[in-house]
Amino acid sequence: MYNLKIISSTVRPGRKGPVIAAWIAEKAKQNGNFNVEVIDLGELNLPMMNEANHPIMRKYELDHTKKWSATIEEADAFIFVTAEYDYNYPAPLRNALEYLVHEWAYKAAGIVSYGGVSAGTRAANSLKADLITMAIVPLTQGVNFPFYAQLINDKNEFVPNETSHKAAESMLREIIRWTKGLKVVKENK
Repeated sequence: MYNLKIISSTVRPGRKGPVIAAWIAEKAKQNGNFNVEVIDLGELNLPMMNEANHPIMRKYELDHTKKWSATIEEADAFIFVTAEYDYNYPAPLRNALEYLVHEWAYKAAGIVSYGGVSAGTRAANSLKADLITMAIVPLTQGVNFPFYAQLINDKNEFVPNETSHKAAESMLREIIRWTKGLKVVKENK
């Protein structure tokens, strides 16, 4: 079993990211290859990066950073669930990424994006570029939801179509493939 951390990136009131994160978490649990933990940045509430030392040094002084470091260190892979704000991914996710360096490295990441007509794809592409700089391997396979609000029913449940389910299954298969391969890379670092 692989430790999969699903990170929901939005923090604003009325956000829908947690509903979408719950959907992909259930898909990952059904896969049977993952220990799944959903991390909601709105609940985590990391302050703006406030460590005295650069994260590359791993000299964390603050409890919230030490806890965040331990949470990310134990992950084998990630799925980032991101909205698109102003053609990019939300600032709280960028902040959460920049708290750490080593803990992210040599792990695969899928991206589930959502938005209006663009389905959050501009945010996903921007996020991929930044993940590479952290030595995270962003996958080609992802899941994108245009006009996502239409997929949330009256019970606040996310109900995507069959194509989205297949895209999620494909992404999860690739996460497994890359996570197996990256274990070798991590052993040789």
